[in-house]
Amino acid sequence: MVVYVQALDCSLLVLCGKSLAENETAKAIKTSNTLKLPENGEYSLVLHSQLDKAVMQRSFKIHSFMDSLSTNQFGRLLIWSPQLTSTQDIVSQNFCELPIGSVCVADVQTKGRGRSKNVWESPSGCLMFSFTLQMEDGRVVPLVQYVVSLAITEAVKDICYKNGLPSIDVKIKWPNDLYLNGSKVGGILCTSTYKSKKFNVSAGIGLNVINEKPTTSLNTVLKELSTGAYQFQREDILAAFFNKFEEFYGLFVNQGFQTLEELYIKTWLHSGQRVVVQEKNGDKVIEHVVTIQGLTSSGYLLAVGDDNQMCELHPDGNSFDFFKGLVRRKLD
Repeated sequence: MVVYVQALDCSLLVLCGKSLAENETAKAIKTSNTLKLPENGEYSLVLHSQLDKAVMQRSFKIHSFMDSLSTNQFGRLLIWSPQLTSTQDIVSQNFCELPIGSVCVADVQTKGRGRSKNVWESPSGCLMFSFTLQMEDGRVVPLVQYVVSLAITEAVKDICYKNGLPSIDVKIKWPNDLYLNGSKVGGILCTSTYKSKKFNVSAGIGLNVINEKPTTSLNTVLKELSTGAYQFQREDILAAFFNKFEEFYGLFVNQGFQTLEELYIKTWLHSGQRVVVQEKNGDKVIEHVVTIQGLTSSGYLLAVGDDNQMCELHPDGNSFDFFKGLVRRKLD
């Protein structure tokens, strides 16, 4: 007998698949009861088919997402919750229990994370999700975040084009931030572990879609550009992202990042940017002016000094304030 859930509860974790096969996988996951659920909370696993349709119309519209999804692997098994501490925790802690490409979405995150343990504010209206992928070549794992960033920016452009909207030009601030009209609207966090000769990668994304706080959002900017009634929906962006990511990821794995690099450079904020690199030499602070040229083969920033000396800038070895044109070497 199917028991329908007629009211949303923050402790729900909803499982849904794109096809019959993925829905059978969702049922098996629910039946096995092996998922590691968030601590300090009583969560209930339910299938999407157990939810009252009227209930889902008031929140993330899973059917709308699945109808727009055209991938072969990514996004086809979805876990959704009204509220989680972190979608990244769900996918990373259950990596082996979930099919590769599975995605976890939350309406609200209470402990969203950014790079270097920064907190990412995740209010209602923000698209927050994490998904899994697996790689064998550890040398290119750091480049995955660039593929994710590019897929997000291109997904937004695709939606604008298909709906006859003015182009919303989301830009990439290296290494993993998304900016719109000078304000941060999103960020990417990719983490990985090594097991059985493979890298298990969890990619987390936060994007301001409807929420005007804490900075701005896609819909806020759209209102300034268009008098039409269209508004961005989280479900549409998520589906457009996976459709684009699967295309880009295939190119990346089979042909290398160089096939995407030109488009990436067109989308980021830094081409030709001159920055001051500060580093300590004893008690003195030495400054070098460099011009950003692009990316190295390892995915680091490639810059050239006024003396024509090339240098590599690493995200974990430097503190970046690109809007002030300043890079500080981190010291132990």
